[in-house]
Amino acid sequence: MLQSKLFSKTIKNRAGEIESVSHDLLTRAGYIDQLMAGVYSYLPLGFLVLKNIENIIRKNMQAVDGQEILMPALNPKENWEKTGRWNSLDILFKLKGDGEKDYALAPTHEEVVSPLAKKIILSYKDLPMYAFQFQTKFRNELRAKSGILRTREFLMKDLYSFHATQEDLEKYYEKLAKVYSNIFKECGIGKFTFRTLASGGSFSKYSDEFQTITPAGEDIIYICQKCKTAINKEIKAENTKCPKCGNENFEEKKSIEVGNIFKLGTKYSEPFDLKFKDKDGKENNVLMGCYGIGLSRLLGAIAEVNNDKNGLIWPKSIAPFLAHLIFIGEDKKVKATASKIYQELKKNKISVLYDDRQDKSVGEKFAEADLIGLPFRIVVSEKTLKLNSVEIKERNKTTAKLVKIKDLIKLLK
Repeated sequence: MLQSKLFSKTIKNRAGEIESVSHDLLTRAGYIDQLMAGVYSYLPLGFLVLKNIENIIRKNMQAVDGQEILMPALNPKENWEKTGRWNSLDILFKLKGDGEKDYALAPTHEEVVSPLAKKIILSYKDLPMYAFQFQTKFRNELRAKSGILRTREFLMKDLYSFHATQEDLEKYYEKLAKVYSNIFKECGIGKFTFRTLASGGSFSKYSDEFQTITPAGEDIIYICQKCKTAINKEIKAENTKCPKCGNENFEEKKSIEVGNIFKLGTKYSEPFDLKFKDKDGKENNVLMGCYGIGLSRLLGAIAEVNNDKNGLIWPKSIAPFLAHLIFIGEDKKVKATASKIYQELKKNKISVLYDDRQDKSVGEKFAEADLIGLPFRIVVSEKTLKLNSVEIKERNKTTAKLVKIKDLIKLLK
């Protein structure tokens, strides 16, 4: 991608109403743009990061036999009345259609996936079954805040599992917990993210949240200093000791929830009469689990913990581009060499943002490169060309080094 053609612009100064580091940096670096409170456009750089996160999640969902589907965001009122959530869920967006018909914009999809599964799951032979989607969700949050960390419209991955027995549900639930930890590790926030015990609702003692430690977090978690189990504030009120190891020594931290997993039991299969016939021909309610990750919020959380005073520092796995190529000076040979390197990188399938602009100073180019935060900065100048080299600097390192042009592809690969 040529930076001169990029459908975004960087902003030098922090805006007054910004509430979190991620909101500030993602806005100023041209990753996102606010349309109104809690609603954002994802510009090319932000969209690329979002897609990279999506691909990591998709790969991990497919590895545990998840089948990808896409369910509608617009739902009929009747489905939400069946579960009682039309009147009880305060964040539900409701709208009127033709002939005064009532609809909901889905904040989650149990009310859609349960009647859908009823058409597919008939016998014990159809179980277990796992379906997931990436879908835009809508939540009428009282106060959207902290940029993309709490929004009214957001992208989410939700997986739903269907089981014949409690034992099978428990087994899959634990498998998913491990997969979630792996996803957050791959996205570069593994060491900041803790599996956290939270209230389980009506069907199990606990559910699990995945909480990322950040000063911008609106949750409080307590981390056991012995076994590193984390518990949510609401659970800490009930437990002075760690539920896993009995230790009483905890560390209090602010955090943001980046994922959650629930054992739903028959909570949604019962209202929709989702049953299966067992080996003896007897009908039983299907047991369900649900497993969510908010991609937009995850992107914000990653930005929260991967930055410095100069800008973002993207993990290689999700960066919009691997390298930021910059030429400096007026020399035509320098520009020609940089353009040739750009073509070579593209040919070798190395994603690169090429700062081909001639109206920016060296200082401006370097400041923008730091703000955008790509893993590698590659500089071509008269000085480096004299040594048939480029200067390469990793965004998370303080020093740069010279690398021969002929060795560049090998180093980046």
